[in-house]
Formats: sequence, structure tokens, C-alpha cells
Amino acid sequence: MDAESFSSSISSSSKTQSRRPLQEHAIPRHQLPRQNSDRYIADRFIPVRSAMDFDMAHYFLTESKKEKENAAAASPSKEAYRKHLAETLMMNRTRILAFKSKPPAPVDGIFQESCSDNVSTHQLKSSKPRRYIPQSAERTLDAPEIVDDYYLNLLDWSSSNVLAIALGSTVYLWDASDGSTSELVTIDEENGPVTSVSWAPDGRHIAVGLNSSLVQLWDSTANRQLRTLKGGHQSRVGSLAWNNHILTTGGMDGLIINNDVRIRSHIVETYRGHQQEVCGLKWSSSGQQLASGGNDNLLYIWDRSIASSNSPTQSLHRFEDHMAAVKALAWCPFQSNLLASGGGAGDRCIKFWNTHTGACLNSVDTGSQVCSLLWSKSERELLSSHGFTQNQLTLWKYPSMVKVAELTGHTSRVLFMAQSPDGCTVASAAGDETLRFWNVFGTPEVAKPVAKSTNTGPFSNINLIR
Repeated sequence: MDAESFSSSISSSSKTQSRRPLQEHAIPRHQLPRQNSDRYIADRFIPVRSAMDFDMAHYFLTESKKEKENAAAASPSKEAYRKHLAETLMMNRTRILAFKSKPPAPVDGIFQESCSDNVSTHQLKSSKPRRYIPQSAERTLDAPEIVDDYYLNLLDWSSSNVLAIALGSTVYLWDASDGSTSELVTIDEENGPVTSVSWAPDGRHIAVGLNSSLVQLWDSTANRQLRTLKGGHQSRVGSLAWNNHILTTGGMDGLIINNDVRIRSHIVETYRGHQQEVCGLKWSSSGQQLASGGNDNLLYIWDRSIASSNSPTQSLHRFEDHMAAVKALAWCPFQSNLLASGGGAGDRCIKFWNTHTGACLNSVDTGSQVCSLLWSKSERELLSSHGFTQNQLTLWKYPSMVKVAELTGHTSRVLFMAQSPDGCTVASAAGDETLRFWNVFGTPEVAKPVAKSTNTGPFSNINLIR
């Protein structure tokens, strides 16, 4: 067994006993954050210049030096003046550096208003307040029986604000708008467990990849299975990616298959290049380029125009720079040809690629296994999740790659991440059987709720094939 697919030595039965899926996680008392008390209020002191005694400070600093230099030459009158000054200072002595608990309240008046009027509009716009990033999870839910396997993809968040997570052989749906939980499907032992889940762009239909090489398509609103895609892979399907009505599947057999879910003969293209399991798949925002990562340490860029005009085995780029499995992939939202990729435990690097030229723009050693990557939708920032030793989420500023924050709390590697539709909240699932929600990318803007669409769109012609 390789480094990416090791399992916890603690048996699943001991960890999942009497725990219900997607319920609030009970935190042990000794792990609760320490409450602030009154005696910690004044832990920061700010010096106030108006309360400082500079005369006394100057006297004490220069007294001993002057005594040595001028002891012999000092006149009786100067000596008397010196003693008198010292007595006066000692009688009115205050601390050299004085502190106050808080600054005085501002005085409202004409002068203050006139000062405010002189501040230019440009200055007001440029003084952007620094974003507060909470260091602890906003919410923690139990996720018993989640498969601790680096190569799988068991978490996804839909455009309709519903989170899907596969726990063992069951797919659960958690509605983020009201916190309700429902069970979509439980797979039988012959085909299970679930190895991947992925929401379609419409936020209603979801693909479920299975250990048996099958892929099921479900209507989450009607809680109904629409069809089963089969005949493409010979082993488990661990990665899925949607491109409008095209569902791309990646298998342990190394194959990448494009399936048109609208037609009966659903296999329309097959990409051959990976020699081992395909564990990462991501389509670019334009739908023209597909990035694939595998356990063979390879990263491919496939272009639909090249594949359709020539051979589907012809890739646009083949990168061999990573030294471990490439699972974490993320296309940049503000630069269409920029791709970020992350390597496993033997690599630990995040690399950035220009997919037009094939150039590696940068490589950053994170110090630990890179499990998943997410770009911010509003800031030039990248979030990565990691394994040993800290099992943390790290927020990076792009392109400087300066660490903005490190979020800790998981006690096992953070295998999966998913981003909310508004782009502000990130859900992370780890081998510690918890699902945590982090307010990483800011506060969402208040918007009118969008009614869930009942129109099937490109899925109206899905054949009900079992």
C-alpha cells in the first residue's frame, strides 16, 4: 500500500459508534476554547505621550554621567540647583511611561467636521479594512464511515446550496439553507462503496461513481435515479467532472471518458495517457480544456478541439514535474489559462501552469501532502488542504504565495474541500470523520433567494437505463 492510501489504525467501528451522519459534532470539554475573563481585559497597553514625564526621564538618564564628569568642577550654586530639582521631581514623581485603559472619546464639533470634509474620496476608498478570518470552524458535523482514501472525491457543493457527501455506501444531502439532512441513495454491497460524487451545473442532478466501475445519475429533487452509465471503465470511478451535458469520468484503469448523458450511446470520447488511477479531473471555465491528474505522478491538459480533430489520445500538454500523485487541481477564476496543481506526500508542492504555453510559472513546497485546492472567487487567494503533520487548511496570497492564514482543527488529513455557491464558505472533510465549515473568503452579500429550478435543461433527454 502506497503513502497516499494508508488508513487509520483505529477501527471504523470504534470511531463511528452511536454517531449519526451530519449531526452537530460534540467537542470534548478539554478541547473547548478557553473563555475570556476580566483579568485578561488589560493585556495590551498603549503608551500615552501626554502622560509621560520627559523631564524626569532625562534627569535619570543623565544624572550619573554628569556626576562623574562635573563632580570636581561643579560650583556650590549649581550643586544646590541640582539637589532642588531632584527633590522636586521625586515629590511629583509619576511613571516615566504611563498607560491608560482606552483613548479619550473624540469630541464632536465644528473642527472635527471640517477635518472630515478635507479627507478626499480617493483616500476613503483606498483605506480598505483588513478582512477578519476566523481561526476555528464555524460549524462541525459528524461524518462517520467516510472512506479515508486519498484518490477518491467524496464531497461536492451544488449551485442550489446543497452539500453532497458520500459516507461508506450512502450519499447524504445536507441543505445549507436550513441545515436539513436527507439520504439520496445507499449502494448495495456488490457495487459499493461510493467512490465519487459530483453535482451537475444545474444544481439538481448529481453523478455518483461506484467501486464497481458504474456511474449513476440521480435527480435530487425527485429523489429518483435516471440512468446508469456502464461499459466504459473496468474498475472503480474515483473522479468526476461536468462540462455542461458532458460528464467526464476517471477510473482506476487510467481511462478518462466523456459521456454525453442525453444520448443512449453515452461514450463520445476516451482519453488515454495515464498509466495508473485518475484521481483528479477539472474542466476549465470555458469548457475547452480538461486537466487530469493521476497516481502515475502525471498531469495532462486535454483540449477538445485537438481531441476531436485528431486522436483522443493526443493531449495538449503532459507534465512530469510532480514527484507524487496529482489529485488537487483548480483552474483560476480570474485568469482562464492558469491552473494550480498539488502533489501528494512524496511531492508536497503546489505548482502553477500556463496551459497555453505549457510553462510552469511557480512551484511552492508546502511541507505536507496537498489533498485539494480552491481559488477564492473575490480575492487573488488560493486555499489548500493538507495531510501530515498539521492536517491544516492554508490560505495563500497569489502570486506572492505568502501565507495569509492557517486553519487547524482536523486531527487527520483533510482529504476533500468544497466551496459554497456564494464563494465565502468552505466545507472540509477529513479522515477524522468530521465535516467542518470555514468562513475563509469573507462575508456573503445579502441576495434574494433563488428558487430551485424545476426545469431539467440539458438533462431532459436522459434515458432511464439501469
